[in-house]
Amino acid sequence: MSHDHGAAGRPVAGHGLFKYQAIQDRPDYHWPGGVRLAVYIGFNLEHFAFGEGMGANLGPASPQPDVLNYAWREYGNRVGAWRCLALFDALKLPTGALINTALYDHCPDLIAALVARGDELIGHGHTNAERQADRDEAQERALLADCRARIARESGCAPAGWLSPWISESRATPHLMTEAGYRYTLNWSHDDQPVRMQTRHGSLWSIPYPQEINDIPMIVARQMDAKDFAQMIIDNFDEMLEQSVHQPLVMGIALHPYIIGQPYRLRHLRRALQHIARQRDEGRICVTTPGAICTHMDQLFPDAVA
Repeated sequence: MSHDHGAAGRPVAGHGLFKYQAIQDRPDYHWPGGVRLAVYIGFNLEHFAFGEGMGANLGPASPQPDVLNYAWREYGNRVGAWRCLALFDALKLPTGALINTALYDHCPDLIAALVARGDELIGHGHTNAERQADRDEAQERALLADCRARIARESGCAPAGWLSPWISESRATPHLMTEAGYRYTLNWSHDDQPVRMQTRHGSLWSIPYPQEINDIPMIVARQMDAKDFAQMIIDNFDEMLEQSVHQPLVMGIALHPYIIGQPYRLRHLRRALQHIARQRDEGRICVTTPGAICTHMDQLFPDAVA
């Protein structure tokens, strides 16, 4: 009998950014305050083109201009975001605000409110009507540089982090990010701890960003009810708090105000965030931002390699 090894012996294609390492086999450390669980809110502020481009849909997509779905998304900037910020203020919760730079033209007072709160501004493309990986390398380089420069110019501080619109990467994206001066990415959801990536222009932290504790895949894609999404946040938090006895962990909560800012959903989110805030007040966790997590990792592991 003959044996054709063919492709069976060839390595599977990889990314070359970091090596596999089981979570129990890593260095131990603590977050500021001596706690083991760091929680952050990834607050997505997005603007969409009218009559063209991409966007999440409440109902079936209609021929453009798709007024129903466009207007539903715009509710987030006009109403939902402000309701969410009032809730965050009441619970004294910071956010990592992922912003489309088109908001500076569309609703600059919303970004001004984030800056006034002291929230971290994170690059999130120019508009979520476009997918980042549809650009060639020169165009992608320009997007990363232009968004960083505009946030610095308009709000006084260049962003340290980036989340690609629609989590859309090319093979060059991590390399272009470090070239542009970004210190961390939120694109990868492969871990519960920060992971150091090695790019051709230096190292880049991958800060855990959730695709489960995220209202778009859960509420829009899986049609989960708001009360179940809130309970999912609580259950995930409680389980990670128990797991953090063994290793330090990061829990992100990804929110979009046109979804979670709807009144009946906001009511359930309040319950979940109150639960987390109580644990913070008891000194069991820290509620922070991705940028602060990145800075802490740089202090702990200044010479770390993947």
